[in-house]
Amino acid sequence: MARDEKLKDRFDALVVKLSDQFSDGDPLDMEGMIYLVGVQELGKLHRKFKKDEKINLMHIAICRLLEPYGYYEFSHFDEEGWPHYKVIDELPHLKAGEQSILMKEALVNYFIERNYIE
Repeated sequence: MARDEKLKDRFDALVVKLSDQFSDGDPLDMEGMIYLVGVQELGKLHRKFKKDEKINLMHIAICRLLEPYGYYEFSHFDEEGWPHYKVIDELPHLKAGEQSILMKEALVNYFIERNYIE
């Protein structure tokens, strides 16, 4: 199976599994999936978040998802338990489609690492 086809199959399976678990089967979009990663990384699963906290959760998730690619590195947890990352390498300028593929690959790899999908 070609690499792109395998990524597509894994990503589609991830969307189905996360959608069934977190949105009553309504398909989650990539932003929703990234938000879930942020909540997971923060570790405060059962609370309501304010709008600015939701933006911070998305930032945490993006940093964590792109950490294995060498773009970010975990720095520390602040006094409230929020993780912080430092920029290691600037993201390259990518076309929208290339950004989407990178994030899909990062999401799939994240959930494979956690044995959520195969």
